[in-house]
Amino acid sequence: MTDGWTWTYDRYDPARERLVESLCALGNGRFATRGSAPECPAGPAHYPGTYLAGCYDRRASTVAGRRVENEDLVNLPDWTRLRYRCLPDDGPPGAWLTPGSPDLRHYGVRLDLKAGTLTRHLYFRDADGHGLRVDHTRLVHMGDPCLAAQRSTFRAYGWTGAVEVESVLDGAVVNAGVERYRNLEGRHLMDHRTGFGPDGTAWLSCRTTDPGVRLALAVRTTTRPGRPAEESATPTTTVQTYRLPTGPRRPATLVKTLALRTSADRPDGDPRTAACDDLARAPAFPRLLATHEASWRCLWEQGELRVPGEAGRILRLHLFHLLQTLSPHTAELDAGVPARGLHGEAYRGHVFWDELFVLPYLNLHFPEVARALLMYRHRRLPAARAAARHTGGRGAMYPWQSASSGREETQELHLNPRSGRWLPDHSRLQRHVGSAVAYNVWTYARTTGDRGFLHAAGAEVLLEIARYWAGAAAFDPDLGRYRIRGVVGPDEYHDAYPDATTPGIDDNAYTNVTAAWVLARGLDLMAELPEARRAELTEELSLDEAEIARWDDVSRHLHIPFHRGVISQFEGYGDLAELDWEGYRARYGDIRRLDRILEAEGDTVNRYQASKQADTLMLGYLFRPAELYALFDRLGHRLDDDVWRATVAYHLRRTSHGSTLSSLVHGWVTTRGKGADAWRYCEEALLGDVADVQGGTTGEGIHLGAMAGTVDLVERGITGLEAGPQGLRVEPVALAQIPRFAFTLCFHGHRGVRVRVLPGRLAVRVPASPRGPLTVVLPGGRRFDVAPGEECWFRL
Repeated sequence: MTDGWTWTYDRYDPARERLVESLCALGNGRFATRGSAPECPAGPAHYPGTYLAGCYDRRASTVAGRRVENEDLVNLPDWTRLRYRCLPDDGPPGAWLTPGSPDLRHYGVRLDLKAGTLTRHLYFRDADGHGLRVDHTRLVHMGDPCLAAQRSTFRAYGWTGAVEVESVLDGAVVNAGVERYRNLEGRHLMDHRTGFGPDGTAWLSCRTTDPGVRLALAVRTTTRPGRPAEESATPTTTVQTYRLPTGPRRPATLVKTLALRTSADRPDGDPRTAACDDLARAPAFPRLLATHEASWRCLWEQGELRVPGEAGRILRLHLFHLLQTLSPHTAELDAGVPARGLHGEAYRGHVFWDELFVLPYLNLHFPEVARALLMYRHRRLPAARAAARHTGGRGAMYPWQSASSGREETQELHLNPRSGRWLPDHSRLQRHVGSAVAYNVWTYARTTGDRGFLHAAGAEVLLEIARYWAGAAAFDPDLGRYRIRGVVGPDEYHDAYPDATTPGIDDNAYTNVTAAWVLARGLDLMAELPEARRAELTEELSLDEAEIARWDDVSRHLHIPFHRGVISQFEGYGDLAELDWEGYRARYGDIRRLDRILEAEGDTVNRYQASKQADTLMLGYLFRPAELYALFDRLGHRLDDDVWRATVAYHLRRTSHGSTLSSLVHGWVTTRGKGADAWRYCEEALLGDVADVQGGTTGEGIHLGAMAGTVDLVERGITGLEAGPQGLRVEPVALAQIPRFAFTLCFHGHRGVRVRVLPGRLAVRVPASPRGPLTVVLPGGRRFDVAPGEECWFRL
């Protein structure tokens, strides 16, 4: 890293190439291409991949004697592939060159975050002193979401002759980027067709197997000096071969420009024709680069975050990948928040609950994108209703893993790499995902002021989730409270009681508290709806007074388990055995995936008070202490600073941090509590992907929720910022490691509001606009109105 806008690697290390490929991926919100070396096909060190938002395919596999179905984000044909070798006048042809060649003398990778470009520099020199420098520059166009390009320049040193270059469009690709999925069917493309057009154009069309999305990639290859191509093709691959004369001070250049089209594009049309038409209109590389950089400048202005030092560099990288995955182009798509971005095949590209960590940033910077992601959930409301009916319930039960249709896509079996055993997967019992969807609907509307969405699509989603929770809660006369049984909490480790024959645990505190919150918000929403809309929804959803009364009753009487003066993770958690944490650390070192370690030993984590990640403490991420205490008070439980601090300390000691979200959430909780360990957890969250702390997982795709969450932790967590109907409420928390920073946000129609935080001071600048003043609420309830065109400084 040379400055705050570049990310660099200065040597070739096959062991880390997949990490580099994920962290150097380029995208525009519609599709992304991994930062792979164009010289290398898929193999142990390299994994080229291009992924289109929302493009999934379902295949069946036989695993451990069972037939299972999985829907995967599809790896598309590789448009970046390039082979080259030297043809010197004074000797035989050289070998095809790759970063792994013995003649490699220098290798550098540079990701330019400001420009959105990836550059590779290679220098080869053979035993005869013949040198060849190769520079690749790649972009995935942020202005035109159908285009990408790659320019390769060749410079000869100490010899004359030609460089033979093969420009390849490779459709013979499979999904094979995750080792533990290798036994699953990875062939998702069929009906390949290839051909060539005028002006150096090669095209490839194909389709996914189910549901059969038609895809077309067209690549225009141009060279300088201009030379004709030798063209050859198979049904899955095109090859255009050029011999480019070169010598000292006579560089040769080859540019590949891609157009990607599908049958899902609007307006409808033939993808191959559309891709070729796009290429015909696409300008030369210099113009593409200039317009691409201009588009990135606009994004950075709207999403600005300036933090000094190393933390600032990592945060900017995280923000870069968030904007590449969920850009303004995403607002035009039917796509959710893929947990691993568009950067790899881990989690099969599925949508979990990660918008819970992503939408807070988007709400404040790109509200139109946030709204579109919530519409992804609304369009899958019929599937969520069907899922609830299938379990005998009412309302909407959203799946733990979603993809194209909205049906449950969680795998039925998962592989433990330590034991080699395929095990039943019960994580689909994480019903709390519905509460996350409802929370996102509510907070989006409060942050943006978009009551139109809340009263229309948002109301349908939130009220149906509330209805589900009211039905899922069963009254226990012995306790005098409602209970929610047979679920799995955010922890994910505990999917059953010890020696139980059925999966699920009872009264997960996080699940029950958030269910109560959803029911309470459902009541609030019904009260605030315009009379005509309330009547319409009451009729449409068949809501009656008795059902609404039950919502209120359940929201006040859900059972929340406690033990030893702290909130229990679930009923019976305090009766589980204590784990010998130090013993396991001494034996295994890294125990983040404690579940795999214990299963390989013939044991189960279900026997122990041990969590993979924040579970009960997730409540401290969603709610400020005062909000959380009020929520518990509504439920008839006393919760104060002492009980909450004891709860935090209790569960932190029993967490293995097997998820990148764990340190993020604990960073939020300890920051809000002004704990001494706050920065330690924040730093772990920052390093999760860039240092690959989980040992190889980043190469399978970045962790989008953790990346977005770290940016949000600075913007909202450290500032104590809460955007709502009363204005911008701020209550900064002093962290010596980040004493000053600045960011720009969008709030209730005010675009470009700039917030600067310095020790003991805060500045808010509202850009000139016809809108009225922006209200800032400081600690103690002090209120100030900042007029458009003004900047105000406040002492804290």
